[in-house]
Amino acid sequence: MKTPFTASLAISGLAMLAFGITVFAQGGAQAGRGRNGAPITIRAAHVFDGKGGVIQNGVVEVQGSKIIAVDKREGPVTYDLGDATLLPGMIDVHVHLNWYFSSNGKYGGRGDTADYQTQAVLDNARKTLMAGFTTVQSLGAASDKPLRDAIAAGVVVGPRILTSISQIQGGTLTPDQLRERVRQAKAQGADVIKFFASGSIRDGGKMNVTQAQVDAVCGEAKAVGLRSLVHAHDPASIMASVKAGCTQIEHGLFADDASITAMKDANVYFDPNIGLVLQNYLWNKDHYLGSGNFNDEGFAAMERALPNLPVVFKKALDAGVRMPMGTDAVAGAHGENAREIIARVHAGQSTTGALIGATSLAAESLGLGTTIGTLAPGFEADIVAVPGDAIADITNVHRTTFVMKGGRIYKKN
Repeated sequence: MKTPFTASLAISGLAMLAFGITVFAQGGAQAGRGRNGAPITIRAAHVFDGKGGVIQNGVVEVQGSKIIAVDKREGPVTYDLGDATLLPGMIDVHVHLNWYFSSNGKYGGRGDTADYQTQAVLDNARKTLMAGFTTVQSLGAASDKPLRDAIAAGVVVGPRILTSISQIQGGTLTPDQLRERVRQAKAQGADVIKFFASGSIRDGGKMNVTQAQVDAVCGEAKAVGLRSLVHAHDPASIMASVKAGCTQIEHGLFADDASITAMKDANVYFDPNIGLVLQNYLWNKDHYLGSGNFNDEGFAAMERALPNLPVVFKKALDAGVRMPMGTDAVAGAHGENAREIIARVHAGQSTTGALIGATSLAAESLGLGTTIGTLAPGFEADIVAVPGDAIADITNVHRTTFVMKGGRIYKKN
């Protein structure tokens, strides 16, 4: 869905540090006994483990940054959250934290100060974490790297970030040049490679690269130990990406039965983005119109595409394709990520399946399936709570009341 244009963001180390300390202080993160002393215990009426299991009136025990027990027990606890559902910290495998609305209300507006740009991105990160998303994959801008590192250092409030740092377009680049671009991204600290094999919905979504170009990017990514995520809307671009051995297909709005079967047979991941990205563009049309290639024709194309989103998703679901939860969250959508989970249930997925897609399956797709996305001993203490029974009413995931990341509490209503 991205245009070649992305909002420029000049975050210097000093600016990031200064704003990060301010936002961190405002966020009110609590170290708690789980970080520095005795274990902390959290009880809720429903505990969903991320794999499909549910404990009624369960307790999660945390020591330091890790979960050390998940069970049923009597007696006092540190936090009794009552009639709530505990979940692993949710994961969004496709966001763009560098997208924001400028001071003039438009996307990509010019003239903003460096401080405004920094604060806007920090606000995106904070909103995402407070919505219960403790890990995201940001695809990708150079500004993601200092943001990732500042969050990891504990001076900025935000989710754990994996980033592509850049986005690779095929254009007129030769396979050798594309391989070099992959190696450069790796050297710059990228966690993943993002490549475009098709245009956006706004310009038809047709394949706009050669098989040799896709082969070069996905092959080199594998050679240097990185996953490859490919923006691919039409069957030709999907089939080419699967053939090239890519890790994950993004969007796939025009996927047909053959390309869905190809994804299933190759066991690649598919991130279809059905519940937020197009809707957000349309909700915020006035903010986007006139920026980059956002024009009336493009918005009309997005409106026409909306009915096809749940159709493609349900076909892929019925075929057994692995679909981790991603939103393609851009300006206006940060903090609204859980809408994607709700949309998946409305499109025919079980509530349990949708929650797995946003927790353990998403973690697996990131190569972190033994570290995050599950409530079990030895996993990171990324724990969120939502009111009531989220299995019975999936809309509850949009109302997060408790957020812990790595044993540190950031939200407790």
